Amino acid sequence: MGRRRGAALETAALVLVLSSAFLHAAWNALLKRHPNPEVGVVSVMSVVILASGIWALGMRGPAFSSSEGLVWALWAGVCESVYLAGLARSLRQAPLGLAYTVSRGGAMLLVWPVSVLWLGEAVSSWTVSGVAMLCVGLAVMNLSRPSGAAGAGVAWAALSAVGIAGYHLSYKMALGTGAQPPALFATGLLVALPVLILERGRQQGWAAFRREALLAPGLVLTAGLISALSFGLLLTALAGGGAGVVLTLRNTSIAFALVLAALQGERLGRRQLSGAALVAVGALLLGVPA
Repeated sequence: MGRRRGAALETAALVLVLSSAFLHAAWNALLKRHPNPEVGVVSVMSVVILASGIWALGMRGPAFSSSEGLVWALWAGVCESVYLAGLARSLRQAPLGLAYTVSRGGAMLLVWPVSVLWLGEAVSSWTVSGVAMLCVGLAVMNLSRPSGAAGAGVAWAALSAVGIAGYHLSYKMALGTGAQPPALFATGLLVALPVLILERGRQQGWAAFRREALLAPGLVLTAGLISALSFGLLLTALAGGGAGVVLTLRNTSIAFALVLAALQGERLGRRQLSGAALVAVGALLLGVPA
């Protein structure tokens, strides 16, 4: 699609993506602490929509300059539904570090081929080295196969990865039409939220759903604001960077998630720490100019 985009990120974009990565890991860690993450994610996303909507109102110009951008935003919302449904279930059944690694790493492996072959993203030796290092790090962290509830949680995390890849590419296409980041994100979530509410209400029972949706209001508000800021920074960086390199670099959030998981009492072995170190090195290589 036209001129190939550079694989490396400018310093400003690099800072935006890394900040987004940390904030994304933080709101996932907060969701893990909710009494019922599968209902808590609905409350958190409601806060995100409100915050993103207020942010969009403060921006100049049209939210969507073409109908094509709006269509991509709506499709991103469908993918967000898949992502959020898988995320909540994986966090309920698997450790934070494992669920987060599978979902983010799986999405990265799905996005790269599409980004290079369809979106014309350039690939340099530094990019290849960085992606390879990240893949090795992800593999090292998942050498042992989980069983029981954790195994089911990993399966949900894999489904979440498909949703992440889908909304990431959809947002990239919408941004290419001139869509504004906060309006784009809010629109995608407006599509996803009713699907989540209907699915959760039927699963939990509507009385229990209404009761549990109001639990931990301070945690929900904090997680929602952090999530809105995280995605706002991501989309701002994505507007000027390749989809593959931005998503891959944002997966440094895996290392952040492991640290936060340790702070929540999850035990980190040498394998996980070594994998996190490889992920960090791979992220640095992706920031090297081509």
